[in-house]
Amino acid sequence: MTLNKAYWENRYKEQYLGWDIGTVSPPLQRYIDQLDSKALRILLPGAGKGYEAAYLYSNGFKNVFVLDIAEQPLHEFSLKNPDFPKEHLIVGDFFELQLSDFDLILEQTFFCALPPAYRPRYVLKMKELLKKGGILAGLLFDFPLTEKGPPFGGSMQEYKGLFKEHFNIKTLERSYNSIKPRQGTELFFIFEK
Repeated sequence: MTLNKAYWENRYKEQYLGWDIGTVSPPLQRYIDQLDSKALRILLPGAGKGYEAAYLYSNGFKNVFVLDIAEQPLHEFSLKNPDFPKEHLIVGDFFELQLSDFDLILEQTFFCALPPAYRPRYVLKMKELLKKGGILAGLLFDFPLTEKGPPFGGSMQEYKGLFKEHFNIKTLERSYNSIKPRQGTELFFIFEK
């Protein structure tokens, strides 16, 4: 299996969207609700249909960028959110993204969809994209790493090992307000560059 653009476009075409919960993830909504600056420059990589981006934008965050390798979900997002700036919708490969100086990057089912061998590259790319003191926050799955995926799983110990050299681990704990099907399998985190 090659997890490339064609693979993800086909997943949307076939409506095989097990990661898509149809709304803002409750842990991310709670995190967004406590943000105090609407001027934050925010990136949502692998955003799919962009529920978190729509929520941010409707709550006054206007410097939000949405990235996905698949065009279809961003097209659908654009139709549902016609006021969202088209230039902030980016179809492309995360590892080739040329933007930077983000204050905040929100993680939601993107990390777990990458082949595990890409995880060290993910950490370095996140570090590159964030400004000094910038925050990477969101959810990571907590179930045994598997070769069959996505999602591929992972553990708190693995995440600490991957991120500790490049980020200050502010929070990494079991998510108490995950949706019912994911209860006990998600970790909420806040990592600071």
